[in-house]
Amino acid sequence: MAMAEVSIVPVGTRTPSLSKYVAGAVRVLQAEKDLKYRITDMGTIIEGEVERVLGVVARMHRSAFDAGAVRVVTSIRIDERRDKPSGIGTKVESVERQLGLK
Repeated sequence: MAMAEVSIVPVGTRTPSLSKYVAGAVRVLQAEKDLKYRITDMGTIIEGEVERVLGVVARMHRSAFDAGAVRVVTSIRIDERRDKPSGIGTKVESVERQLGLK
């Protein structure tokens, strides 16, 4: 199982607000019923098999063009761990344990 942090930034829009484009990308994710995701202030975390994640990210990227962007910059960071289970929130929980918060 992998986690990916995705940031999709449309360029060449008429307004500095990007929430319309983010909402469009999230709608693509919502259609994928068995993928877990978490929206953050700076990107979206997606959990799933690498191939599925990459496929949905491509559709999310295209959704910004479909919404009228003339250029789209998408950044992806993938963390795939195979020695033990890992998922959304496990890294934060690990750090919180180290800090004595859990």
